[in-house]
Amino acid sequence: MNNHRPALLAGILILSSASASRAADFPQNSPDEQTLSELPTTNWLTNGGDLFNRNFSALTEINTGNVDQLAPVWRTHLQESGVGAKYSGEAQPIVHDGVMYIITGADDAFALDIETGEILWRYSADLTSEISTICCGWTSRGVGFGEDKIFVGRLDGVLTALNKNSGEEVWSVQAEAWEEGYTITSAPLYFQGMVITGFAGAEYAARGRVRAYDADDGSLLWTFYTVPGPGEFGHDTWPADNDAWRTGGGTVWHTPAVDSELGMVYFSTGNPGPDYNGSVRAGDNLFTVSIVALDVYTGEYRWHFQEVHHDIWDYDAPNPVVLFDLDYDGVPRKGLAQAGKTGFLYILDRTNGEPLVGIEERPVPQEPRQATAATQPYPLGDPFVSQTLDVAPEGYQLINNGDGFTPFWEEPVLLRRGDANWPPSTVDPEKGVMYICAGERQAAYSVRAVEQVEPGTPYSGGSMRFAPIPTTGIVSAMDLRTNRRLWSQRWGSRCYSGLVATAGDLLFAGRNDGRLTALDARDGTKLWEFMTDAGVNAPATVFEHNGKQHVAVYSAGNRLARSDRGDSVWLFALPDG
Repeated sequence: MNNHRPALLAGILILSSASASRAADFPQNSPDEQTLSELPTTNWLTNGGDLFNRNFSALTEINTGNVDQLAPVWRTHLQESGVGAKYSGEAQPIVHDGVMYIITGADDAFALDIETGEILWRYSADLTSEISTICCGWTSRGVGFGEDKIFVGRLDGVLTALNKNSGEEVWSVQAEAWEEGYTITSAPLYFQGMVITGFAGAEYAARGRVRAYDADDGSLLWTFYTVPGPGEFGHDTWPADNDAWRTGGGTVWHTPAVDSELGMVYFSTGNPGPDYNGSVRAGDNLFTVSIVALDVYTGEYRWHFQEVHHDIWDYDAPNPVVLFDLDYDGVPRKGLAQAGKTGFLYILDRTNGEPLVGIEERPVPQEPRQATAATQPYPLGDPFVSQTLDVAPEGYQLINNGDGFTPFWEEPVLLRRGDANWPPSTVDPEKGVMYICAGERQAAYSVRAVEQVEPGTPYSGGSMRFAPIPTTGIVSAMDLRTNRRLWSQRWGSRCYSGLVATAGDLLFAGRNDGRLTALDARDGTKLWEFMTDAGVNAPATVFEHNGKQHVAVYSAGNRLARSDRGDSVWLFALPDG
């Protein structure tokens, strides 16, 4: 946790004033910050729907009373891009002025006509098959949009801007080298003339970073390292007798959120490296497995909250942070929530990183050889998944009830893994409810000897072997004022698509078997489903075109979900009349 808050609070007031001055110096480009901060209606301009990452539509034409009539308008095949076994289709479509923009797991981008589904243009990334530093399948989670450009982050570490009308390249920069472990899997974020992106790569001895580039020409504006170097705040949470910080992980899997009024950008980070062996990196290992806030105009550190100290369980925080505004005890507060791989929901005041709902530091079991942290943060309220095991599967013994913070060494230890991965959550800003797409499974952990490696080299320090029992899915509705679970459902397979909610009391969720489903957001009841031609492992997009509400989704399958592959974009609407 952040142990320097008294000094930081005073600094925040000063920096907020400075940020307001810097914001005035930035030109108001299209789309402007007000448009990007509003709930989407006719367009869907960012990954997550708005700068708050709420994945929520204010539209009500499609609702619980008529969603059973929802029907396909068209389906478009993306010319067999990204259909091989190594690819995953995880991208949320962007919609602007009657055109949809989508990217495949091969980093090929397409523009589609909303009226007909016709492909208007294709950008082919032509990635080399030599890329060897991709963790979990070749994928992209979307594109960015701004200033008449489409921004593409690629698996070879290239960041590219395309002309939105033609798909022709406007500029391209080698943001990082894939040979050193860096790939871009998240959708870049456009804000105030900047393109902001994180980099994946913790499994390959990368040092995490977030960077902002000039949207006009791709020049670098600022860099924030999620693992601080010598002389930087937080460097003392890494060992002084080695260079573990150089390969310390803390990479960023998702699109950040922005509060334009506060002038802050927010994201959460991945695990430290090596994953499962903490013996070579004694200390809390900031800013890994943390929520981090920066000055959006300069990249300067503002505050952080660490969800897991000295992580040895791969409890990284890939689920996108979500911003919201709610009253707590009658007082308006600016909130932030992040659903962790711990199975806990972390609810903070986004002005300073303090918990809005209590979080306690509690003692946890120790393993000196792992240099384990003495305590871990436990949010008060309910977890969104189970926290312990009741019965061990055949061939395994149960230790400490399988609690998630149980340490391990050479002998495998079975632990519960109920978590929210990259598939985004959604927040209903009026009800103050967050809906989380997660999974539950069991895994046995153990370590092996590890030596310092060069960036770009596999760097795990141990293993996580899943138990031979089915992985199930969990969808939970959480009250953001109390952190209490309002309802939850268990699915037969992992929830691996993300969720989008609407003011029509609907939740749209994809399924691994190829279905797109609509649930009643009030209790999780399934109201509608449609079988597509491949696994639906991407969040839907909801928008209005020519006065009519539509739902779009990418149906392409997923390597980790073991779902059927495809190359389709589907558009749905209610029948006319």
